[in-house]
Amino acid sequence: MKALPILLLNLTLSLAWAFAKGDLTAGRLAEGFILGYIALALTGRAIGAGVYLRKSIALARLIAYFLKDLVSANLRVAFDIVTPHHYMRPGVVAIPLDVESDIEITLMGNLITLTPGTLTLDVAADRRTMYIHSMYIKDPEELRHEIKNGLEKRILELMR
Repeated sequence: MKALPILLLNLTLSLAWAFAKGDLTAGRLAEGFILGYIALALTGRAIGAGVYLRKSIALARLIAYFLKDLVSANLRVAFDIVTPHHYMRPGVVAIPLDVESDIEITLMGNLITLTPGTLTLDVAADRRTMYIHSMYIKDPEELRHEIKNGLEKRILELMR
């Protein structure tokens, strides 16, 4: 089965749990969603929920990575603001892309732009290179490696 019908099944299990408990609150729905996910994981092979389980784990990994990156970037920018010495070394870096589809490129560009200190400037016409501006570039190769093996890798895990 595809991931979307399994997601709908998980949401249905969540609602059934909340109704069975007689408590239709966000906490009870979340509890039902987690219990439904566990039930789907245990019966995943029988109903074909493997794709859903893999994609949900990939989504959780992407969110966790982005939140970690977001917090560290905020701390770096805040530290630079409150200290008398500026540590900025701004520049533009070309990132070769492995992401190909419009949604993959858009997701990557938006997540880069949402991170403080970085901004997506452009994508080349052949869609193989993304140009980003960063306020803190010690080594352009290190920044490329960080984006390719961090954000892009997790986006590819989720989308493919």
